[in-house]
Amino acid sequence: MDSQSTADEPMQQDIRLDVSRPLLPFDRLRRMGIDSGDEHVIYLHEDSSICRSEGFGAYSRVQICMGERRILARLNMVRGALLKPDEAGLSESAWRALAPRAGETAMFSHPATVESLSLVRAKIHGQVLRREDFEVIVRDIADRRYSMLELAAFVTACADNHLALEEVGALTGAMVSSGARVRWPHAMVVDKHCIGGLAGNRTTPILVAIVTSLGLIMPKTSSRAITSPAGTADTMEMLAPVDLSLQHMRETVERTGGCVAWGGSIGLSPVDDMMISIERALDIDGEGQLVASVLSKKIAAGSTHVLIDVPVGPTAKVRDHAEARSLADCLTRVAGDFGVHVRCLFTDGSQPVGRGVGPGLEAHDVLAVLQGLSSAPMDLRERAISLAAALLELSGAAGQGARAVAMATQALNSGAAWRQFQAICEAQGGMRVPGWAAHQYPFRSTHAGCVLSIDNRRLSRVAKLAGAPKSPLAGLMLHVRLGDRVDMDQPIFTVHAQTRGELAYAMEYVHRHPCIVTLADAP
Repeated sequence: MDSQSTADEPMQQDIRLDVSRPLLPFDRLRRMGIDSGDEHVIYLHEDSSICRSEGFGAYSRVQICMGERRILARLNMVRGALLKPDEAGLSESAWRALAPRAGETAMFSHPATVESLSLVRAKIHGQVLRREDFEVIVRDIADRRYSMLELAAFVTACADNHLALEEVGALTGAMVSSGARVRWPHAMVVDKHCIGGLAGNRTTPILVAIVTSLGLIMPKTSSRAITSPAGTADTMEMLAPVDLSLQHMRETVERTGGCVAWGGSIGLSPVDDMMISIERALDIDGEGQLVASVLSKKIAAGSTHVLIDVPVGPTAKVRDHAEARSLADCLTRVAGDFGVHVRCLFTDGSQPVGRGVGPGLEAHDVLAVLQGLSSAPMDLRERAISLAAALLELSGAAGQGARAVAMATQALNSGAAWRQFQAICEAQGGMRVPGWAAHQYPFRSTHAGCVLSIDNRRLSRVAKLAGAPKSPLAGLMLHVRLGDRVDMDQPIFTVHAQTRGELAYAMEYVHRHPCIVTLADAP
């Protein structure tokens, strides 16, 4: 019988798949000098052979490998002469992460499927996730396997109190595990956090100086601004370096008992910083995410006793005491699961604390209080003393009530806190004093009266429009407090800006919103 195949017998063919990946040598890579924030971005010409061979299009996720190094990047397509078809451009964050070296070759491919996105979809549809689910999600986020859009989906799915208490604890633990964890040779390490929502209120540098001068250990890691004109790290940076390595932080604490450092530079809960960038863009900050954010940083920093300042007021982040009690309950219960002692202190959130709003202006307030100047804002001084006393009580370093307040007050009055602050700044890299913005413009009262209300949110908005925190000397200086009697044409606040354009932009907002500071007619 003829061995030739018939029509009913399929021909057997030797099929070999081409699994080669497109390659580019080092000299075909371009550092574009484009700041893409936390997201890695690759730029390819629309006629690139890489796009044709791999089927890449705009916003595709691209895996780039060089040696043992690998990053995931979002693709932006380029037309014109910015790039040649046989070149690839990298954003600043992508270039730094990939660290290309002469003689190396870059390989481009599709990344593996991100299986944890199915869990994000489940959360979007209201399902309760398990501890291991959050661990997988957070690990993929830490490995930068999520695009910014996918990360935004996860953040949004967890917002607006969509996390059960058990989920908050699971997310907290997963975020702690995503980065470094510091362990100190001390049985007690104290810490403090403010929930925020108040303009100014820069008590932390003063508090750290007071309690460490009294013998407590307080390695304070702080955040940069999320939705405010300044974060504690932004303000402290006007006085000393805050981008400390973990080793530098340890050496500072060993020398002085404390520090005020930016948590992002130390690698504590790095996923928190990635989520914060989304929360900042969307202007959302749900209770569960807030608790996980605060506690993951405190646990990772090795804190054992944490004081939480919860300002409560109509234009603060926490609007009423019912909301404050709910937040405090969640914080204490989740912290307890990790062996951390937390005390929440409800404070007045009806008006700003201090005079300055913005990194440089708040730093001037801090220095005035520590130096005991007669011009120092008394409300900032009194709140710092109150918080320091509460922390002394929580740690057991003082009894309840007047004794703790007296100890904190004496540390300021004697100059001990000021000397301690100078020592901390020197240990962090050297103390410096902020300057003043080039352009200043006072907003004056149009009539006489008494200050009835101050809108924290709109006041902060003015400071941000003036350029804070990106322009560190920008912001505003508040000249009145609730109940003050104001004469006609008296300055209410002064806007500070680095450029005339930012000053004009801020003042335009002020004139469109004249109720930032409301006056009741004088009797």
